[in-house]
Amino acid sequence: MTAAAALGPAPAGLSGRFSDAFWRRPGLLLAALLIPPLIWLGIIYVGSLLTLLAQSFFSVDEFSGLVVHELTFKSYLELLRPSNFDIILRTVTMATAVTLASAVVAFPVAWYAARHARGRWKALFYLGVMLPLWSSYLVKIYAWKLILAKEGILTWLLDVAHLGFLLEAVLALPVVGGTSLSVSYLGTFLVFLYVWLPFMILPMQAALERVPGNLVEASGDLGADPRATFRHVILPLAFPGAVAGSIFTFSLTLGDYIIPQIVGSSRLFIGQAVYAQQGTAGNLPLAAAFSVVPVVIMMVYLSLARRTGAFDAL
Repeated sequence: MTAAAALGPAPAGLSGRFSDAFWRRPGLLLAALLIPPLIWLGIIYVGSLLTLLAQSFFSVDEFSGLVVHELTFKSYLELLRPSNFDIILRTVTMATAVTLASAVVAFPVAWYAARHARGRWKALFYLGVMLPLWSSYLVKIYAWKLILAKEGILTWLLDVAHLGFLLEAVLALPVVGGTSLSVSYLGTFLVFLYVWLPFMILPMQAALERVPGNLVEASGDLGADPRATFRHVILPLAFPGAVAGSIFTFSLTLGDYIIPQIVGSSRLFIGQAVYAQQGTAGNLPLAAAFSVVPVVIMMVYLSLARRTGAFDAL
């Protein structure tokens, strides 16, 4: 029996010819699989970004309110106005604060999961971290709105503990910016921290699991106390995981507009400014210019994060 007979009859028809061509040229099959999603990505994603970038170089006629399709930097110059620049500065400050706080809160949780949790406890850890991500985004925000309200459970608990004066003292601080936690910068910060915290815990836990235990033991054998071991051994090795998590917390905070809209003060963030300019004001070029700001910030941020090896911890 020949080899051809052993393989059976050759496929017939158009499908058979395609099958034979793909078998002889594996690169052709790979191209056939990748080209459709790449075209879709190019049209929907890249095309949208290019359209957005093009819109940002237009301007709005002050008298007619119509978009003037002439290349100009007028919209970007408007971003330098004090009112608009304050929006950018406020958003970047909030994103930075949320990222730093997430790293501080996430580290002990990630350390316990990576170095101490085993078996069932580790499964419970993953369940506890991932469970909030399975619930509705809006439900969580409105739940926090009720918790932080003047009539909410947090105020009630402080009153029961006779600590209501602490809340009044906090709300009196200018940095808090509100008469209630549900309409303040502090409330917005707390909700951001809760919602994005899992995105910091998981990369940091993955990075800490890669820290060899013998390095920690060797540090102790060489006379280093726990603080020196943490500073010189654990922290440098866990830092890429923290940077990887910060990519999520920083970017998500930078572009979010729902949390500041529901739990926040009357002062806008970038996401709210984009929504207001393209909706109420009808200034599409300025809205596009506002949208370009987080893109540029994240491009710079990702280029810096790449040098720390953060992508290896994702």
